[in-house]
Amino acid sequence: MARNYSIYVVANMGDKKSCDSTDPKCPKDGHYQYNTDVVYDPEGKFLARYHKYNLFESETPYFDYAKEPQFINFNTSFGRFGVITCADILNFREPAISLVEVFKVDTILFPTAWTNGLPLLSAIQFHSAWAMGMRVNLLSANIHKPSLDLTGSGIFTPNGANTYHFDMKTREGRLLIAEIDAHPSQSPTYPPPVNWSLYASNPKHFFPQAEVFTGTIYFDNFTFTELSQEAGNHTVCQKGLCCHLSYKMAGKCNDEVYAFGAFDGLHVVEGEYYLQICTVVKCNTTDLKSCGQRVDTARTKFDYFSLSGTFNTSYVFPEVLLTGTQLAPGEFEVLTDGRLISNHGLSKPVLSVALFGRWFEKDSPHSQNASP
Repeated sequence: MARNYSIYVVANMGDKKSCDSTDPKCPKDGHYQYNTDVVYDPEGKFLARYHKYNLFESETPYFDYAKEPQFINFNTSFGRFGVITCADILNFREPAISLVEVFKVDTILFPTAWTNGLPLLSAIQFHSAWAMGMRVNLLSANIHKPSLDLTGSGIFTPNGANTYHFDMKTREGRLLIAEIDAHPSQSPTYPPPVNWSLYASNPKHFFPQAEVFTGTIYFDNFTFTELSQEAGNHTVCQKGLCCHLSYKMAGKCNDEVYAFGAFDGLHVVEGEYYLQICTVVKCNTTDLKSCGQRVDTARTKFDYFSLSGTFNTSYVFPEVLLTGTQLAPGEFEVLTDGRLISNHGLSKPVLSVALFGRWFEKDSPHSQNASP
């Protein structure tokens, strides 16, 4: 295929590697099996192989961890590319962060089988946010199987989603094509670095903390307050993280409830990694106990919002998700002082807005190296 169409092809597959008793970790059947990406160049030549380092829990009965993170990257006439797979983008620092910061790739190639974890971890939502937070292009190719909640692919850039596809109604896939900057860091529109805690750390931006309650997102206990008015200013804190929100709704629907919350802690289900998150979410029902549950549709629009937090990490990913699990490219911006804002109103009702932070220094040991 690569040769016939003069293109680069990246494909995900399994790869077996033989081993013997000289390797104390060699499996009983005499081979390792890796979740693998392979790359072919436009002449059809085998160019690169990547063995996945960060396995999702459901993969471990079938695949082995790569012994060390592999920083697979290659040059083309249209930029430097790096390759990672699925949980590599979230669960641990390596290899994804070093591919961007040390190896200076322009674009990450990202085969994935990503289950849409609303309200904060749908595929297009988090992958677009990661590209913006890391200031790099991300080509995300997700399996499309709506019966398993697997859908959502896109071509994402430092400035947001260029094109994407999310479809839970049909079994049809789609080819996505877009023209993007081959070297985004050299573009005049390349976003400047962000100090994610600068605005929020100023004491004058602290608002009185309203009555709070606990809600759960993906098994993590958030500290929430209800957005009971059409407009307001709130601060919510958990541990060392304080989140600030100013907002104005276009009109509050009486049968819809929104909550503003913070989480600062170690996520411990289906992987262990440290999170700092500030978020606004639509609750599933008018019962506050439903805040943090999955919800797909909304009717409440926001005329304005400004979200910020006192993050201890520079790895923060800005998310805005609209009703029907749709993105909002060009409808919001990130300021250099760490504010995620929308001044002109969003085109559709809001499902969630978030600053999703990863504090890698506080992670547990990698599963490959952890004690049983």
